[in-house]
Amino acid sequence: MSKTRKKANDDHWLVRPKTIQLLWRIGIGILAATLLGDLFVTHHPHFGIDGTFGFAAWFGFVSCVVLVAFAQVLGAFLKRPDTYYDNQ
Repeated sequence: MSKTRKKANDDHWLVRPKTIQLLWRIGIGILAATLLGDLFVTHHPHFGIDGTFGFAAWFGFVSCVVLVAFAQVLGAFLKRPDTYYDNQ
């Protein structure tokens, strides 16, 4: 038997499908628990909208989407041609 041949269980534990599924479930559970914990917190809103349920969660998500979209647009303007370093 060849030494280079790998068994199915020889993969790193982070790339196994069962581990990935478990990590997703744990992450979603933590996010859900954090969101549900918002029910037990007394809010002191300064602007009105920041007193809504799950404000930090949805505001963070929307902010992330906006930043990724902005980075895509900025990348289109700042992109160099593939041969940029060949010409120098």
